[in-house]
Amino acid sequence: MDQPGFRLHPALAAGRVAVITGGASGIGLAAAQRFAALGMKVCLADLDPAKLEEAAALVDAPADRVLTVPTDVSQIADLQRLKAKAYERFGEVAVLMNNAGTAPGGGPFDHYDRWRRVLEVNLWGVINGVQTFAPAMIDQKTPGAIVNTGSKQGITCPPGDTAYNVSKAGVKVLTEALAHQLRNVEGCRVTAHLLVPGFTYTGITRPRRDGKPPGAWTAEQVVEVLVERMGRGDFYIICPDNDVTWKMDRKRIQWAAEDITENRPPLSRWHPDYKDAFAAFMAAKS
Repeated sequence: MDQPGFRLHPALAAGRVAVITGGASGIGLAAAQRFAALGMKVCLADLDPAKLEEAAALVDAPADRVLTVPTDVSQIADLQRLKAKAYERFGEVAVLMNNAGTAPGGGPFDHYDRWRRVLEVNLWGVINGVQTFAPAMIDQKTPGAIVNTGSKQGITCPPGDTAYNVSKAGVKVLTEALAHQLRNVEGCRVTAHLLVPGFTYTGITRPRRDGKPPGAWTAEQVVEVLVERMGRGDFYIICPDNDVTWKMDRKRIQWAAEDITENRPPLSRWHPDYKDAFAAFMAAKS
């Protein structure tokens, strides 16, 4: 992180406060540890009180600089309580990281209950966080940042878990609109950022695997990219992994968008009639 020209986002400063949902594990916990290493105070929110206490012990910071608040992000009353406790303890919030997520969901016509839970957590959890915290963060008139955790599945929308894709596509659209609105509020010093991890070994992927797959990044690697790219002022923070480069991601995203502009069948990347065309597109040097 000491490469020439590197700088931190002004919200990531010693003594400032970060609120992180889904903070008991994975990317959320890695972010809390990284922010604490910068001298920040951290507020961890997650469902399980016991796991929150375990996570707090893993954050290298004095106890009075770490707050844990059991929170169900699907319930706006829980987010309002989280905000009240964060402001009561620390007096301000510089960073809100809406990171809590769950999977699996379901396909277009199955697993209705899982659909509801995935949308309630992954999408409504972010809506609830933004609605609850953004006005107060704007009113502080100090540098701030709202980071929402999206997914490549919300951009290229691969077949499989449609509910998850819908939830993360919603997070993308919401965060884009948030960034637009923030930059049009006079005197606002809060920025918005869409974090899009690559294949990452976290609590969502871990139960289905034995050990970290070679292609996966660690949560800590994702957070390092987040910190660097926030400092550069980037909105779209799309992370590679050990198997997928940014060039590959860029071309996959471009192909997906061109399904519309080229009037191809939806999800043509996975359509047998377009297999060769997609392979040629990916192999081209441009």
